[in-house]
Amino acid sequence: MNIHAAAAAPTTDPDGHGSHPGARGATTQLKDIKKTRPLRVLSEADWQHWISKGYVIVRQAVPQDQVDAVVDMLWQFQEMDPLDDSTWYKPQLRDHKMKELNNTGMVEVYNHPAMWATRQHPRVYDAFVDIWDREDLWVAVDRANLNPPNKGARAAGKINGFVHFDVDVSQRPLPVAVQGVLSLKKQDAETGGFQCLPSIFAEIEDWWSKQPPGSNPFAPDITGHELINTEMEPGDLLIFNSLLAHGVRPNRSENRVRMAQYISMFPADYENEPLRQARIHTWAAQTHPLGDAFPGDPREWEKHHSEVAQLNPLGRKLLGLDRW
Repeated sequence: MNIHAAAAAPTTDPDGHGSHPGARGATTQLKDIKKTRPLRVLSEADWQHWISKGYVIVRQAVPQDQVDAVVDMLWQFQEMDPLDDSTWYKPQLRDHKMKELNNTGMVEVYNHPAMWATRQHPRVYDAFVDIWDREDLWVAVDRANLNPPNKGARAAGKINGFVHFDVDVSQRPLPVAVQGVLSLKKQDAETGGFQCLPSIFAEIEDWWSKQPPGSNPFAPDITGHELINTEMEPGDLLIFNSLLAHGVRPNRSENRVRMAQYISMFPADYENEPLRQARIHTWAAQTHPLGDAFPGDPREWEKHHSEVAQLNPLGRKLLGLDRW
């Protein structure tokens, strides 16, 4: 289990699912939260979409210059040339415990200053304040994605990728957790991107009760349910409830790369000193989260190519250096 999520994580399975931070001891589902704070970023229509569909897209969550900085860094980190597609298909350095994510473009960079700039951008934080209806949040120290065209999927006519849950939907009470994806390049029908099944989310407990004995709570049978595909521009942030079955459509374009940074926030747990110190260590030592299903970068590129990210007052609280 990812120690960054250990304070409140839902149960995990042997393949590395379910390490997404939630609210420790929470039994009120995110869709059932009764708002006590005025919405800062989401509109009322956004809020209704969030609680009924299980996801919401915050348009222009970060400015273009911050997007560009992360994009430039990812090309350097991956040792790829954006103008030479022959460099885009290097094998990943290590296998992931979550096997279906092998060779899907996951980039194990966690602490670069460009990534912390987007994490501590006020509009991103305010969006998660709307979601959780509270201000005392920590940001997950998460990775990124660089996904070149999938020639095999295009040749085979494959449109849909795998669909899964990241939490154990057989657990009671159901886990309470949220995830997020910041688009760094345009995501559309050609380049693929986030897809989901809001119809299962809307009836998750009843749906699970009808599944055959022995069903895998991380791999849903989606028969009879419509896959919803999303489109995003660079700088758009998609936030989704972890109870939403989701996946990624393959990049079937000819020459366009899809890029994303994963950003999510969860209730701070300042009194959990082992967890707090582990988070601080990851940032200060420029390393990967301990115990994560992802093994880390064997080159330790971040340590050799960037300074420790400078945090503004909001970022210090989001990490856990300062108390809310």
